[in-house]
Amino acid sequence: MLYFDTVSGWLLVAIYLFTVIPTISVILLENRNPVKSLSWILVLLFLPWLGFVLYLYFGQDYRRQKIVSRKSIRRLGEIPKIRAEEADLENKTLPVHHQLLIRLLQKNSDAFPFCGNKLVAYGDERETFKRLFSVIANAKHEINAEFYIIENDVVGKQFLNLLMQKALEGVKVRLIFDYVGSFHFKRSLQRTLRKAGIEIFPFLPVHFKVTLRRNRVNYRNHRKIIIIDGEVGFTGGINMAARYLVGNKLGRWRDTFLEVDGPAVYGLLNAFLIDWYFVSRELLNIENLYSNIRIHDNLNVVQIVTSGPDSDWESIMQGIVSAINTATKYVYVQTPYFMPTEVVISALQIAAMGGVDVRVMLPERTDTWMTQSSSYSYITQSLEAGVKIYLYRNAFLHSKTIVIDDHFSTVGSANMDFRSYEQNFELNAFVFDHETAVTLREFFVADQQQCSEITLEHWQQRPLSTRIKESFARLFSPLL
Repeated sequence: MLYFDTVSGWLLVAIYLFTVIPTISVILLENRNPVKSLSWILVLLFLPWLGFVLYLYFGQDYRRQKIVSRKSIRRLGEIPKIRAEEADLENKTLPVHHQLLIRLLQKNSDAFPFCGNKLVAYGDERETFKRLFSVIANAKHEINAEFYIIENDVVGKQFLNLLMQKALEGVKVRLIFDYVGSFHFKRSLQRTLRKAGIEIFPFLPVHFKVTLRRNRVNYRNHRKIIIIDGEVGFTGGINMAARYLVGNKLGRWRDTFLEVDGPAVYGLLNAFLIDWYFVSRELLNIENLYSNIRIHDNLNVVQIVTSGPDSDWESIMQGIVSAINTATKYVYVQTPYFMPTEVVISALQIAAMGGVDVRVMLPERTDTWMTQSSSYSYITQSLEAGVKIYLYRNAFLHSKTIVIDDHFSTVGSANMDFRSYEQNFELNAFVFDHETAVTLREFFVADQQQCSEITLEHWQQRPLSTRIKESFARLFSPLL
């Protein structure tokens, strides 16, 4: 028995040495964010067997692997570039105080700036779905849609039934859904949709095989895009789910969606077409898709910015930091998860300490204790710098917006956390427009009526056990 125990012990040590140690070496050689590397190393050291499996499925770094060829991206991007030039977007038409930000987004995301857009921001979920379903119902030629979550509930079914109806009428319908976000999306339902004429593909299906090469479960398509007839597009934080109308255990869900009518639809289409090429390997005839876009008589500028694990740069995060650095009056942030990277929280702190009115609005409760505790762990250092923190009560704040100085705003799918900035496929509209900024500021101020403001004195009175729990959760914030 003693011999057996000794052999078993040495066998476990050998397995440990041949799994955990090489995995830690791989993490170090990736030269990724040191905070994230340290988090994974801690998981491997303290939970070696579980940590190894978790790393295989959730930890591998694919940022240097291009899932779509650069040649294809350049080809898809030619039309938006040509249209931007046709729209006479010379430097003189760009907002002077935002020219550096606009050029940054062109460089890091190929996000061409388009003016002449008609924009409508929606902050009421019933109004949002009513407008969206109305536009879909009136589609004549084509619907291109991409969502992280499509639930098997009353809203999800209404959305899919509407798409099937339009497909049966002869409208071309393409649909992308995230494999993990929409895990309730049964194959039988997919067959029904295809039978109705809808072209539908999952994004990055998960195959649970223990391999070092194929597991990409950690990299999800979090984008929300829909374009109708190549004329009107929508993006923001809303998924196809009834929780926005009837609520769930967290209460009603509050979110923001943006309707775009104008040249910026090129950007939405371009993002969709790249994702479509990835899931279907079909390079669409993009000239036909871009033929219906209208140009309106105004000078707002919109850039559609994408980022993901295959991007050269963390484009959305870089754009947000650059935008915060331009603030002179106020920065209002809404995000369901507040686990900012060091550069983002530093930008917020610097702005607040410089006299800018910086406000961050979070939900009082989130869907997991880990994300809530981790988010709460960033509140103290924010309050100490003068950032004002508001907790949204009796509902779940899912809106992802930033508005600055009544002339800049961003609406999209990206939360203010590591996952959105570094791991997920995300899309945000960066909007340089006074009217849209004022609307989003008014949404924020109205939402404040449902909030409690957190003071530093009150926050420091939390029990030690609560602070320890939050600090523990914070260790895993780069992984959540």
